[in-house]
Amino acid sequence: MAENLLSKWKESLARTRKTTFGQIAALFGATEITEEHWEELEALLIQSDIGSETSEIIMHALWERERQEGLTKMNEFRNVLMEEMLKLLSPPPPISFSTQPAVILIVGVNGSGKTTNIAKLGKYFASQGKKVIFGGADTFRAAAVDQLEIWAERLKIPLIASQMGADPGSVVYDSIQAAIARNMDILLIDTAGRLHTRFNLMEELKKVYRVCGKAMTGAPHAVWLVMDATTGQNALQQAKAFKEAVKVDGIILAKLDSSAKGGMVFAIQRELKVPVLFAGLGEKEDDLQPFSPEAFVKGLLADFYGN
Repeated sequence: MAENLLSKWKESLARTRKTTFGQIAALFGATEITEEHWEELEALLIQSDIGSETSEIIMHALWERERQEGLTKMNEFRNVLMEEMLKLLSPPPPISFSTQPAVILIVGVNGSGKTTNIAKLGKYFASQGKKVIFGGADTFRAAAVDQLEIWAERLKIPLIASQMGADPGSVVYDSIQAAIARNMDILLIDTAGRLHTRFNLMEELKKVYRVCGKAMTGAPHAVWLVMDATTGQNALQQAKAFKEAVKVDGIILAKLDSSAKGGMVFAIQRELKVPVLFAGLGEKEDDLQPFSPEAFVKGLLADFYGN
């Protein structure tokens, strides 16, 4: 991986490092590892947004490696910790679609950053030579359509939208028909943000999902959930509700650069069993990066290397 991209990951994870992972690096600054170090490490992991179960898995793996290999030095521990953390993260599958257009439904709670990340996804796919179109099915907030329209103009990506209060299902249907007629490769559909605890709103999202299938057999071809990294473990219950409602098969982790809770990535993969596809490493159009377990873990543990 290019050095500048690794540097970007390290920079974006600075807030997370200042909490748990920076303290772990400081804890093992000593030449020798003592029993007290192990106890403090366990406490730090449990306090982090890695989650208690994942922390326990890491600790058991480290204890077993210590028993087998006799870890006593800080540099030995650092390498083993990185190896065990990487074992808990799966690289995202290749993003490719056999259907044209590929209909991607973007869902999430209010304020998670859906609309902005749709724009970033549009830029990402367009940079690969894909013909992209947006569908503005968030008809509950006038600002959502306005925001997506501004992005569409800036990125020169066509947008299918309607007035505030319109039936989101009809916007979805029109968007898919337009994508087919214009021979587009990717259709990114923005949906209204909703709380997972609001039954009627989740039922409406299910309706939008069904409309996709009526407009085009097999659609949507992907459902991606935008999760706000700053909310940490609290976002997991929301994610479980969305997964159950509309078969979420990919996570976009927004605002990772603004979060002190980056450890939640481990909990996402363990509890949701849904791959993290992209991570938001900044506010610019090209700051949405494909998730890299290696770059992520190296960014978390950068303090171990003194850089």
